[in-house]
Amino acid sequence: MIQLCTWDTPNGKKVSIMLEEIGVPYEVHAVNLKQNDQMKPEYLAINPNNKIPAIVDTDGPGGKPFTLFESGAILMYLAEKSGKFWPQDMRKRYEVIQWLMFQMGGVGPMFGQANYFFRLQEKVPYAIERFRKEALRLYNVLDKELGQREYLAGEYSIADIATYPWVWRHEVHQVKLEEFPNVKRWFDANAARPAVKRGMAVPTI
Repeated sequence: MIQLCTWDTPNGKKVSIMLEEIGVPYEVHAVNLKQNDQMKPEYLAINPNNKIPAIVDTDGPGGKPFTLFESGAILMYLAEKSGKFWPQDMRKRYEVIQWLMFQMGGVGPMFGQANYFFRLQEKVPYAIERFRKEALRLYNVLDKELGQREYLAGEYSIADIATYPWVWRHEVHQVKLEEFPNVKRWFDANAARPAVKRGMAVPTI
């Protein structure tokens, strides 16, 4: 059984989508960021970085409970544990890893900053311009890659699972997917997957 500590954010959605895709039993524990649940001692014992998501696998390596935080690490762990969305071929596996790192180091932080500054009541023109330009640059990278292959690393993988929830918020960072036709085709294909639909609905708040 996987215990999933999560909230309604793109990083949280990554893991719930993955759990739905691999079809393992899991329980959801909502960590309400608006009420600072992430700062409670019982949660800090699971994730000392006071962010979501985190998991506790009651049947971890060696049959012992295993706690893990950082969404990218969780996706890699679940992929290896299940043998799904994680190629065995070394070349293909590292293609998945590079696009996962692209999301972790680029898409997530930059789209997140765009989301923050676009929503801020007191507008900061320099920040808005900076992060809008970087968001558009990243969309162009995605669009070019997805013009050559169906999914980010060829076949559907944890790289797509990690990236989709961030692109799902494209309207927040003022991007029209119609301007990136390859991204839109990929986005629609992800959105149509039953497991993605179920994972995006977690947690129920």
